[in-house]
Amino acid sequence: MQVSVVVCTYAMDRYEAFTEAVESALAQTYDPLEVVLVVDGNEAVYERVLEDFGDVENVLTHCNEENHGISYSRTKGAELASGEVVAMIDDDAVAHEDWIAELVSTYEETDAVAVAGDVRPDWQTEKPDFFPAEFYWLVGCVEPGFADDGEEVRNGYGSNISFRRDVFLEAGGYDTHTGRRGDKHIQAHEAPVCIRIRELTGQGVVYTDDAVVDHKLFDYRGEFTWLVARSFWQGYSKRVMSLLYPDEDGDETDYLRFLFLDRVPRRVKGCVTKPSVAAVLQILTIFVFTGAVGLGYLYAFLTPGLLEKVETVEE
Repeated sequence: MQVSVVVCTYAMDRYEAFTEAVESALAQTYDPLEVVLVVDGNEAVYERVLEDFGDVENVLTHCNEENHGISYSRTKGAELASGEVVAMIDDDAVAHEDWIAELVSTYEETDAVAVAGDVRPDWQTEKPDFFPAEFYWLVGCVEPGFADDGEEVRNGYGSNISFRRDVFLEAGGYDTHTGRRGDKHIQAHEAPVCIRIRELTGQGVVYTDDAVVDHKLFDYRGEFTWLVARSFWQGYSKRVMSLLYPDEDGDETDYLRFLFLDRVPRRVKGCVTKPSVAAVLQILTIFVFTGAVGLGYLYAFLTPGLLEKVETVEE
């Protein structure tokens, strides 16, 4: 089973992290493997990519004519790839050396059409005292209670997800209404393609916690104001998702039930038995982040012509 790892990037200030991501893909223990590098419309970055990786065996490079966004770039990478499976990793993540081997093992042991793995936080600064682990999904990492090993889920996280290439392309790849494009973010871009794959095949994404990627969390991801804004745009994105895929119920209700009926009571009990400032701050932050998500959803709900505004991101 040949695997193609797709790594996309777009800005020079991310190049050092991007290089580490690529090198971790090249260092995989699994073979046969190819690495597809897609630069999203930045010729200066592409020149560096050619200089550093252009002559490396089993590396394919491509530069988009203009900045189209992460969703377009990942789909382009899958189109260029030759592997039976395409695996996606963010340009600010580093894969463990057996990452691909563990993904392939899941494909071989099941009839999976998509497999996602564990995304662990790699703080590049001191982890903020106020940050609750339940909101690691906010920064692209797997949160406690996300899934059991081998469980089928709706979608995985973008730093560690893979697809059978033919199924991925038949489903239309990523939805270009969503995903990062420069400084514009319509989040939750993994969900749409996974929803369409499930509609096409009747199967969800199999999660394995043995396939591990470390996701770099830079200083700004620990800033309270940035995280509140991120929460707001997550809520906004959820409204966009509800319009793009009106028949999809999602798992937000289950998450809120788990959060407020399980995790918060546990935290409150912990504060009583072993009080600390950090513990109290994390409980308060859970409510703030949840409220910001709700405000983002409400803002999007009250925005006239929301989908028309989203479509202008592509123009």
